[in-house]
Amino acid sequence: MEQTDVPLADLTTMRVGGPAARLVTVSTTDELVDAVREVDEADEPLLVVAGGSNLVIADGGFEGTVVLVRTSGVRVESADLCGGVDVRVAAGEGWDEFVARSVAEGWAGIEALSGIPGLVGATPIQNVGAYGQEVAQTIARVRVWDRQAGAVRTLANADCAFTYRHSLFKGSERYVVLEVAFQLQLADVSRPIGYAALAGGLGVELGTRVPLGDARDAVLAQRRQRGMVLDADDHDTWSCGSFFTNPIVPESLLADVTARARARLGDDVTIPQWPDIDAHTKLSAAWLIDNAGFHKGHGLPGPVALSTKHTLAVTNRGGATAADVATFARGIRDGVRDAFGVTLVNEPVLVGHRL
Repeated sequence: MEQTDVPLADLTTMRVGGPAARLVTVSTTDELVDAVREVDEADEPLLVVAGGSNLVIADGGFEGTVVLVRTSGVRVESADLCGGVDVRVAAGEGWDEFVARSVAEGWAGIEALSGIPGLVGATPIQNVGAYGQEVAQTIARVRVWDRQAGAVRTLANADCAFTYRHSLFKGSERYVVLEVAFQLQLADVSRPIGYAALAGGLGVELGTRVPLGDARDAVLAQRRQRGMVLDADDHDTWSCGSFFTNPIVPESLLADVTARARARLGDDVTIPQWPDIDAHTKLSAAWLIDNAGFHKGHGLPGPVALSTKHTLAVTNRGGATAADVATFARGIRDGVRDAFGVTLVNEPVLVGHRL
């Protein structure tokens, strides 16, 4: 289906953004490939939109073709106790719907990723993760349309260059995800619980396995407490989820952050941190934002403010523009840099503008 001058705000969870000059909705993989190929042959700008949960589109909209992915299909390729479940999922399937089905079927490995908005095709791009799990742990293959080669390709997990909230696909316009193959375990219990708040909510020790349904319910409860489950009546959920990624810093910068924090907050301050690869350390973006002076609800009454439930979520309180969102987020980023010397990086993709 093809339309012109279509508002894009309604296709994103941040609910901002101007119109698309042309919007094409595709319902099959062949239609998706054909639509992208047609745009490329015409040498026109292309924007592929799935669930819109990770996009902040400029107020001027998009002067080109937006391809809206609405493909469907979940196919079990194999299932046995030794090899687990190999399941292929179309890019346009709802992510949380797939997680719910996995829990119901006894497919373990993505239960901690419950409640994350968006579609399956977007998950490998961002290497979506939460509560100790990320999709890179269970993705076996990603089937893509390679715009450069003009061909369908299948990339194994090792070819996808997965790192923290990043992959081969992020920041590149070369690949369009068509389908994702997951390798999940056949099990009635979850992967070991690896997140303290989740373990606390379940009343178990870290590393404990719990029934899949219990794990999903606990994750959804945690996300609701943080305004991270979409609700049209709750402006705390009019967001892209976490707006900034947790920064990963080298030892030299960590020493400077520590010195700045002690000067600002006292010598007994404890900075949340986790060892990372190559002598780097991951810091908590939420902690940095809060201790830079930007607390929950900062910016209220709006039109843009931090969530009243979670400092990582930049929210549209109603009537915000994309420019409002960018200006507000820029202020948060710059304030954290001034306070701690760390430059936060936005997690959502900004289309037609930047911080």
